Amino acid sequence: MNSERINLVEGVQRIIVTLIATHPAGHRLCLIGGYRYRLLSQSCRTSVDIDYHWDGNLSDKQEQLVELLTKRLIPEVKRQFGYDGHIQKATGPDADSPFVKTVLAIFYRMGDRPDRLEMPVEITSIPCLDRPIVRTVSGTVILTASDADMVEGKVIALFGRTFVEARDIIDLFLFRDHFLSDSSHRVKEKFKRLAISAQAVAGRFRSLVDERARYERLLDQIIADQVEDAVAANLVSAGGGAMIMDEVLNLLCKRLDMPDGVAS
Repeated sequence: MNSERINLVEGVQRIIVTLIATHPAGHRLCLIGGYRYRLLSQSCRTSVDIDYHWDGNLSDKQEQLVELLTKRLIPEVKRQFGYDGHIQKATGPDADSPFVKTVLAIFYRMGDRPDRLEMPVEITSIPCLDRPIVRTVSGTVILTASDADMVEGKVIALFGRTFVEARDIIDLFLFRDHFLSDSSHRVKEKFKRLAISAQAVAGRFRSLVDERARYERLLDQIIADQVEDAVAANLVSAGGGAMIMDEVLNLLCKRLDMPDGVAS
């Protein structure tokens, strides 16, 4: 992603997060996901979508965000970047999920340099054992999940999603120092709450090992497309996707007591 595109995407993301943090519709919404890491922890990985944790009715919150972003986001993006746009609820088979509700912010520019940008704002619920925390960005108070709940949530996503997302693997690598001394027990408690069985965990772990060559290629693509250039060059020098898979499999096996002996 070139620097002009990054500035546009992250400029719009910053407006969205600020609006939600300072409006009644955003009360108790916790910023999570890749952009949370980018904004609050200076992650080297960019992210196009924005994710929030919500422990209430997801559909009701989706409606509130559509109203807020339609009224406040569209004119602000027009003023700052010259893009028109509209806000809508996501449609299609994935939009019927009871576990995730998505608001799509769609922006477009006509003329000599036409452009289009789609930015999903996803509302979901993740298991949290800690109280929410606040971080401040230029005076704006951002409510978010704790660092431990965040990185443990990446493990839950790795084993709970229907399909593995390589971005969860690279975020685990980048923020593995956020695990607590008792995170293995915390993760197992979260698996139990979500009814993710030990057999399912073992099966997914084996698939990570069996298909590691494919995940290495996906990680190399993320490094090329989503990671800042200087950091990407260092990651490639250190082994790229293969090195990241080694580190994450070792983390899961040794630090989090995932099925032993599978990675060998």
